Amino acid sequence: DARVATGHYHRYREDVALLKGLGVGAYRFSVAWPRVVPAGRGAVNGAGLDFYDRLVDELLAAGVRPVATLFHWDTPQPLEEAGGWLRRETAEHFAAYAEVVAARLGDRVAHWITLNEPAELTLLGYGLGQHAPGRELVFDALPAAHHQLLGHGLAVQALRARGARSIGIANSHGPTWPASAAEADTAAADLYDLLLNRLFADPVLLGRYPDEELAALLPGPVADDLRIISEPLDWYGINYYQPTLVGAPDPAAAGPADFGGISLPPELPFAPREIEGYPRTDFGWPVVPEALTELLLSFRERYGASLPPVMITENGCAYEGVEDGARIAFLDGHLRALHEAMDAGVDVRGYFVWSLMDNFEWAEGYARRFGLVHIDFSTLVRTPKASYRWLRDALRDQARG
Repeated sequence: DARVATGHYHRYREDVALLKGLGVGAYRFSVAWPRVVPAGRGAVNGAGLDFYDRLVDELLAAGVRPVATLFHWDTPQPLEEAGGWLRRETAEHFAAYAEVVAARLGDRVAHWITLNEPAELTLLGYGLGQHAPGRELVFDALPAAHHQLLGHGLAVQALRARGARSIGIANSHGPTWPASAAEADTAAADLYDLLLNRLFADPVLLGRYPDEELAALLPGPVADDLRIISEPLDWYGINYYQPTLVGAPDPAAAGPADFGGISLPPELPFAPREIEGYPRTDFGWPVVPEALTELLLSFRERYGASLPPVMITENGCAYEGVEDGARIAFLDGHLRALHEAMDAGVDVRGYFVWSLMDNFEWAEGYARRFGLVHIDFSTLVRTPKASYRWLRDALRDQARG
């Protein structure tokens, strides 16, 4: 039942105890905009904020720093029915909601994330219809990208006005590899990289869009908006899962292509390909730890002094089973890759595993298990997996020096 999911609302004390037992220093959670401001604007639901009050206090009592994400794709339904993130007003309503949350929790929440993965909401939600709101606008979805980024900048201003001193964003990124050295494949890979990586990083970090023709397609006073979008951040969050191999589309292909369960329209000027030669998660994603090192080094090279300290705000994998050795291997490999980037000079301040518990995974429902803790969705019993014990022991060893 999606209304219950993990039952965290009623079992948060048990879940915070799991965090304390794990030995982590911080917990990233999301505040639900519809729970706090059900209509998206106007009246505030105090009972919704009460829950986050209780959660934050419980985390602090356990010695775990709260890291609050203000938006994880859950646009309030009345706003979505009015056009959602295709409308500029949604960015303004989001900033007002951010101020409401900061007014209630800002005395105890030190670390804030404005948006989680605006690329996915834009491209999978508005562009391809694979996630909510299920729109299939393809490139006409680009206003949703701009308005989310504007909402981010306005929310940064609202948080700063409330005294917040540690603000970031959680953007999804991964290296883009061309399928070959042929010009058609490298051009296709460059465009894919622009849409998945630079479209969402360049405005935040550099105050400009990566392509002038693309910027001309976006609504509103774009130059003025970019000054808001590029409000200085205290750190930049990166969600990393996999690289992508991209080539030119096959003109002989008929109908939509399937990539990782995502149906791609044939008119796209690029075609993701399967990456061979690596183990795969139960989601079918290739496990390529060294691509995390590549990604972080490329960010340092591309953005230089404009790149603030980095947080890995998501990294994890979907596997079945409580004795989840494959997840242990995944985490071990990616932590080693992270340290390799740090040794090369990348300033990384934190790493968040996705996720503490098995969860309701959007379009996949309960079919994919990302958690360090197994959830029996019929009884809601929590069972720490082997990966939980492995990470707990690794953190203890690190603390001992």
